[in-house]
Amino acid sequence: MTRLSAATLAELPASVWTPRYDRAAVRAGVVHLGVGSFHRAHQALYLDRLLEAGAGQDWGICGVGVLPADRRMAEVMAAQDRLYTLVEKHPDGHLTARVVGSLVGYRLAPDDPGAVVEAMAAPGTRIVTLTVTEGGYNASAATGEFDATAPAVVADLRPGAAPATVFGLVTEALVRRRARGLPPFAVASCDNVPANGALARRSFAAFAGLRDDALGEWVTREVPFPSSMVDRITPVTTDDDRARLAATFGVEDRWPVVCEPWTQWVLEDAFPAGRPPLEDVGVQVVGDVVPYELMKLRLLNAGHQVLGHLGPLLGHEHVHEATRDPLLRELLVGYLEEEGTPTLPPVPGTDLRRYRAELVTRFGNPHVRDTLARIVEHASDRLPQFLFPVLRANLDRGGEVRRSAAVVAAWVHGLERRGDAAGLVDARRDRLVAAARRSREDPLAPLADRELFGDLGDRPRFAAAYRAALDSLRTRGAAATVEALLRGPLREG
Repeated sequence: MTRLSAATLAELPASVWTPRYDRAAVRAGVVHLGVGSFHRAHQALYLDRLLEAGAGQDWGICGVGVLPADRRMAEVMAAQDRLYTLVEKHPDGHLTARVVGSLVGYRLAPDDPGAVVEAMAAPGTRIVTLTVTEGGYNASAATGEFDATAPAVVADLRPGAAPATVFGLVTEALVRRRARGLPPFAVASCDNVPANGALARRSFAAFAGLRDDALGEWVTREVPFPSSMVDRITPVTTDDDRARLAATFGVEDRWPVVCEPWTQWVLEDAFPAGRPPLEDVGVQVVGDVVPYELMKLRLLNAGHQVLGHLGPLLGHEHVHEATRDPLLRELLVGYLEEEGTPTLPPVPGTDLRRYRAELVTRFGNPHVRDTLARIVEHASDRLPQFLFPVLRANLDRGGEVRRSAAVVAAWVHGLERRGDAAGLVDARRDRLVAAARRSREDPLAPLADRELFGDLGDRPRFAAAYRAALDSLRTRGAAATVEALLRGPLREG
């Protein structure tokens, strides 16, 4: 058994791909905020490939942990010289393992925010990337308005305060670069939100404007915020994953990453200060990300929500189990074909029929073992980004909405069945559970939350489909409800 570190790379078996470049010669050109499993399975891998090709010596990554909960990652990064093993789980059961070396620095912001700011303010840093979750932009899902009253934002804006939020850290770094005569870095969101570049621009400019009006205008005008679409199913790493890595490859890694073989990154080409040649390692660098982004959000991410909210009501725990349930599989395919796809513009170079088929195959990979619980975490952030735009588009065009409405009803029904909010992973958990309980007397009570639903509760066709699905889930159960949905619209009572 070999404990992973820079000193032990040569001792790893030949079946494990290891960095063949000189990591000591790599300089950080990217600072990434929010180093979790997805970043390590995705953006860090692409830059590792670039380094292997000999073209990325100025584009190593300095990772940043923003939250106190990131201390464990900081400890692992320090113990393993910022190395980790990426394990791909193929549908036939075989594994491939690769040690990724593109993370050449790591800072924990709660311990030393000044060091994080200086890493971004350094002349060599030209890109700051983000994976801070769908809710990390502090904006209303319904209106997009930045919440200036959030306690963390208020604290960051106090005179002399050490920055603690991504907004405070990035803004202070931009201020220092401007004072030093350095051009601003590009801020690239890699989160699953529509128009993530535009959202990031609004949020960071709003924060900067709260600090100083002229600064906010400068951020809006001068700082590039390229959009991106990112895709790779990356479940939570378990102790079984660590044990299997050790047994199969002889590698002791405190925090490996496991994922599916599929990966895709579509990136808007908007980097005035320069960027790595990512197109050489499989990234699609394009002028307009929107078609790809909508395809992924409304098919993959919304498809996950179809399974994630109805699957547990049918007794399933994992995504592959729900996908292989004949009822749910047919419902998922119906959603993808009849509700999600009709709302999409043409996607250059993409056969949507093939993409949908690949999605179902990916969801059904039994070795990834992604949990339904993971994909519905923070549902009050995810549903407004993934599914509600599909509902609105289909309501506007007279399209089908019954499956999407049933997903919302399943969400409310699942919340209603909880004893309390304990264990629910959602920033709005208490108010969600309270509204779901009120729905026993008033089924439309949850829809009155306009921050989440906007005007959806006022749309009669959606309200009727939602009420009928909620009534059916309560009175007939999930299996009978799904069977009925496969035949056509439900009727309340």
